[in-house]
Amino acid sequence: MLDPSTTLDRLGGIARGRQLQRFGLSRRALADAVAQDRIRRVRPGVFAVPSLPAAVVTAAAHGGALTCGPALRHHGMWVLDDRETPHVWLGRNGRSHPHPGCTCVAHFFEGPTRFGVVDVETALLHLYRCGGDEAFFASYESAWRRGHLSRAARNRIRDALPEAARWLVDVARGDADSGLESLLRLRLHLLGIRLDCQMRIPGVGIVDIVIAGRLILEADGKENHDGRSARHKDLVRDAAASRLGYETLRFDYAQILYDWPTVQTAVLAALTRLAR
Repeated sequence: MLDPSTTLDRLGGIARGRQLQRFGLSRRALADAVAQDRIRRVRPGVFAVPSLPAAVVTAAAHGGALTCGPALRHHGMWVLDDRETPHVWLGRNGRSHPHPGCTCVAHFFEGPTRFGVVDVETALLHLYRCGGDEAFFASYESAWRRGHLSRAARNRIRDALPEAARWLVDVARGDADSGLESLLRLRLHLLGIRLDCQMRIPGVGIVDIVIAGRLILEADGKENHDGRSARHKDLVRDAAASRLGYETLRFDYAQILYDWPTVQTAVLAALTRLAR
């Protein structure tokens, strides 16, 4: 006899009861497996393995698949919005199922209703429609950097975007060191500032951005710049750059995301000084 838990595993960890019944599992077998805690009932007619991530279970309880930023975070991408709010793809004709404590954001984008986590390409396209240019751009470069986007995948995404948004793919790079760097570069691009990225400077190392050949910009994310040891290394690099005639500006997560006017003013002032 088929085992409900094993069958669910082979189906991606979650499925409708009627799909399981087509494999020969009776309602009694499913009820017994739930009673024995070998599987869980997400909502009437939907079952999952106990190990399924909570966000995926929540999306299924709401009626669909995890998508947008939460899906990309599940796949290991950098995501601009760090909130845990589930975004649920219900398909074109799906139906929301509000549940206790529900904070889900429902999306009725084209396609069939499904469960689980959408793939990276689909999540990026949904994120563009949901989060806009910056959210899409940062996660797109992160996915490219992490090897999730082949040339064919990048072309498919570009073709699927509105024509007015395809420039985001055209200016994207596959070597962005962090989502913060991606945002910094995108915003400087919109200001018309020409820059060089991921440059290796002898005696200093690889820096995020160089403008006008003399101004170094570094986007300091929490993952690589927290702690006294990391701070000391940054200061050593900055001193080495200064000896070579560079000026270095460092901006952290909060500055880039929540105090952009100050960042912009600092960059433009530095460029003015260097031009004199």
